Amino acid sequence: MLKKIATADLRLGMHLHALEGPWLDHPFWRTKFVLADAADLSAVRTSGVTHCWIDSSKGLDVAAPAAPATPGVKDSPTAPASFAELPDPPDTVPAPSVAFEEELAQAARLCRKSKLAVQQLFGELRMGKALNAEAFQPLVEELAASVFRNPGALVSLARLKTKDDYSYMHSVAVCALMIALAREAGLGAAACREAGLAGLLHDVGKALMPLEVLNKPGKLTDAEFGVMRSHPARGHAVLLEGGTAGAVALDVCLHHHERVDGRGYPQGLTGDAISQMARMGAICDVYDAISSNRPYKAAWDPADSISRMASWAGHFDPTLFAVFVRSLGIYPTGSMVRLRSGRLAVVVKQHATNLTAPTVKVFFSTRSNMPIAAQQIDLARADASDAITAREPRGDWSASQLDALWAGDALRG
Repeated sequence: MLKKIATADLRLGMHLHALEGPWLDHPFWRTKFVLADAADLSAVRTSGVTHCWIDSSKGLDVAAPAAPATPGVKDSPTAPASFAELPDPPDTVPAPSVAFEEELAQAARLCRKSKLAVQQLFGELRMGKALNAEAFQPLVEELAASVFRNPGALVSLARLKTKDDYSYMHSVAVCALMIALAREAGLGAAACREAGLAGLLHDVGKALMPLEVLNKPGKLTDAEFGVMRSHPARGHAVLLEGGTAGAVALDVCLHHHERVDGRGYPQGLTGDAISQMARMGAICDVYDAISSNRPYKAAWDPADSISRMASWAGHFDPTLFAVFVRSLGIYPTGSMVRLRSGRLAVVVKQHATNLTAPTVKVFFSTRSNMPIAAQQIDLARADASDAITAREPRGDWSASQLDALWAGDALRG
């Protein structure tokens, strides 16, 4: 039987069915499990979620004497449908085999190599040369291998780009994000590589856009926006003409600007009429676009980007978006956050299972209004005395200052 109780009344042995409120606030990738670990119990109680649902048929009931019922709440055979739960990670998703710090150097080399490859591709397309999609398979193999070793390194570094190299690095970033999302969704290695190639080639149509429109530093006119909206179809035609692109790359290229509510383009498809890979492409494309510096706007903070995307009803497939957040973290690497202690920090890397307790590097005290010695803290440790209380606006902090705190030497060269 399902019962709604205060999280303060949870105890070990209870079967946690659902946490009430948005899954972005949850301290777990999953619910529906018996609380057997004191650290898990503490994480729920300190998460900021005030109420939850337990299943007394699968675990302990409320302690006797029974706690007073929450006013107006009755036992119910099902929890409210408004609980948007984060899907459980599939058992097939492997743990990272290489530490984040170790993979950063390799990921940095791959970013530089991949940017040059995309620059060359765009240049050749502008000269009218045919596109050979198969020639990019070895590069995608290398990028996929990096994501398989540790997904956080490559997807975090690929986000860092200047407004001048955005068009090229955006393709690299979407490639990495697509591989990481496919991996997190439990797809096999071959499907992950297909997703990566589709991400790398999804924007080839932009190579055929007028440079004065593509790189315009201000808002596009309606006519210019109409030109830009032609890039999916132009890119699809280029891939078809080349004759070597697979069905997934063709599909994602044409449909990565579709929306599940039918308000996208070029065909206004809705829901399942958009393939799973194209729905994945839409998520990855938008996240990298809004979290990167572009010719006409500065990047949004990664955590702010996730939060804003979560609020855009009808834009993305909600289940795939939840998996995407699980692949990046609620506070992606590079996000600026405020801690309960009043210190400001940058997220350095993600915890393997706790989305709200990454490793951070503190650098400033709001209480003394002074910089402090940088210190790395694993917020998921049982003895951690601090916790994230909010996303923090970047304010006067430059992106390069913040990125240096987590990326270090990987930014050089």
